[in-house]
Amino acid sequence: MNNLIDFFESLDPVYAAFLATLFTWGLTALGASLVFLFKGMNRAFFDGMLGFTGGVMVAASFWSLLAPGIEMSPGEGFQKVVPAVVGFGLGAFFIFGLDKVLPHLHVNFKMSESEGIKTPWHKSVLLTLAITLHNIPEGLAVGVLFGGVAAGFEGASIGGAVALAIGIGLQNFPEGFAVAMPLRRQGLSRWKSFNYGQMSAIVEPVAAVLGAWAVLTFEPILPYALCFAAGAMIFVVVEEVVPEAQQGNFTDISTMGFIGGFMIMMTLDVGLG
Repeated sequence: MNNLIDFFESLDPVYAAFLATLFTWGLTALGASLVFLFKGMNRAFFDGMLGFTGGVMVAASFWSLLAPGIEMSPGEGFQKVVPAVVGFGLGAFFIFGLDKVLPHLHVNFKMSESEGIKTPWHKSVLLTLAITLHNIPEGLAVGVLFGGVAAGFEGASIGGAVALAIGIGLQNFPEGFAVAMPLRRQGLSRWKSFNYGQMSAIVEPVAAVLGAWAVLTFEPILPYALCFAAGAMIFVVVEEVVPEAQQGNFTDISTMGFIGGFMIMMTLDVGLG
């Protein structure tokens, strides 16, 4: 692990963010590739993995984003928390706006329950866009953290950025499968199902590069940017992930998955960061 951290320390931060999110995208593609091996998906396993995704995102929001964002903010008392409050609120509002505009359909929901602007798009596209909505703040978070390390801000570390990328990658694996398998059941070929599954995370490297570039170009925005990513991720968990995980008959399993995801992400961040 130390060799991995040393490797990322030797790279340009924008390039490091790009490579880290290529890893997270790759695990999404790996998860989607399971469609070539299996004919169906166990619902209990799926709900547990959705819960796991939520746990990882919540833990990452605090340990990797909010806490460092507050730590590096200037001032004392209430003044110190202003960037966190402003950034967190703007991040949540940003995803709220996308949620209202971007056509998408959650995995466990019926076609009539699609959200965003109404379109004639196929269900496969809407399912892919729903997971894409999850991945925008994740890629942004990784990029912002790598940018913060390069800018020399106290509280941002390569270990923390690597831990965040690993945690997001772990929860991206079941997300790829969660998109690909329902599409396969609808009659799409295995190849098309795989392509839609892996495409849902292609936005992560783009968001990561933009996040790292923005922080390096406008260094004072880093505390706001970290908390912006946290607000975006928490909104996704509350609005998208938790309702999806609680739709089936295995709510206890999804809840325990959430707890497990939180503990793993917390361990990674504290251990590496």
